[in-house]
Amino acid sequence: MNSELKRICILGSTGSIGTQTLQVISEHPDLFEAYVLTANTKADLLIRQAKAYKPQCVVIADESKYDYVREALADEPIQVYAGADALCQVVQMEPVDIVLTALVGFSGLRPTISAIKAGKPIALANKETLVVAGELITALCLEHKVPLLPVDSEHSAIFQSLMGEESPIEKIILTASGGPFRTFTLDQLRDVTPAQALKHPNWDMGAKITIDSASMMNKGFEVIEARWLFDVTPDKIQVVVHPQSILHSAVQFEDGAVKGQLGMPDMRVPIQLALSYPARLKSDFPRIDWWNLKDLTFEKPDPEKFRCLAMAYEAIRIGGNAACIVNAANEVVNLAFRQERCGFLQMADIIFETLQRVQHQEKPTLQDYLDCDRESRRVAEESLPQPLQRRGELIVNSK
Repeated sequence: MNSELKRICILGSTGSIGTQTLQVISEHPDLFEAYVLTANTKADLLIRQAKAYKPQCVVIADESKYDYVREALADEPIQVYAGADALCQVVQMEPVDIVLTALVGFSGLRPTISAIKAGKPIALANKETLVVAGELITALCLEHKVPLLPVDSEHSAIFQSLMGEESPIEKIILTASGGPFRTFTLDQLRDVTPAQALKHPNWDMGAKITIDSASMMNKGFEVIEARWLFDVTPDKIQVVVHPQSILHSAVQFEDGAVKGQLGMPDMRVPIQLALSYPARLKSDFPRIDWWNLKDLTFEKPDPEKFRCLAMAYEAIRIGGNAACIVNAANEVVNLAFRQERCGFLQMADIIFETLQRVQHQEKPTLQDYLDCDRESRRVAEESLPQPLQRRGELIVNSK
């Protein structure tokens, strides 16, 4: 084993961020090694990745697929584990140098905490970890002296804008593409389909985050994430719709100067920086063509059309477990919308209803967060429109 290699544990190697992380590793085999790969249910892709990258071990979270993965890798010197507990264990392996958390949703919380307690630096692509339990996570990072390196393009841009700065932040300018429905009216939004919502104009992302981007809940979560990553109050975070996604975000200082990071929409750039920090590595990623860059435009987000963004600010104001409630309800309605069990605008209605119904806790523990997540999902499921049978046809209640 080359002791100079940085050994990386990728939580969620089969997702969009995970596969792009493996591309970065492939570009720098002298610097990075895929030491642990994990997947939720995509067993076939995990097997192909394992055969290509030869990690020390793999984890398939879906325990029903353990035998299938183990048999497929029987001829490889690769250990195979299964289950959610295994995710929390592999991040603590002694040789692991950095843990890239690219799991989707609430599932990233426990293994991230486990990695922090083991003193592993975190490259954070799972924003829900900070959304759900930002106060707990940041306190643990301070206690264990663990760096939290942002992988989201916006937070990486803020992070880069703050490099070398000691001046206080006056304002964070958090950019948003506006998603596929930026110019839609409320009437048009009532009838949008999952297929339309999954066509993001700029970014190639997983299904869940693409829907969150369309509803602007993703941007709301990024506001919460920025609040914890950069220790600022929500009134200092301004969301600006920037359809071209060239300015990834910026910081305004007390003298009025603004520093931002620009680049083509390519997640490999912030991924690579998180893995190589503080160094920057040479890459062949696409560059800006300045002579053909015709317009950079900026707009105010519409809070009436995109209520999810306003709910994120409200969750910060309430504090405690409020963001955990919002996140759990959002995961339920996001999936329900993709399965055509609720409408696009109904998602915000159900999240709001869940926030009202689930009990608020001011100082939640980890167990409180786990219980809150479970209860919020139950309440959100109850609030979904119920299918009704009428004259032999399945119709959807417009509740």
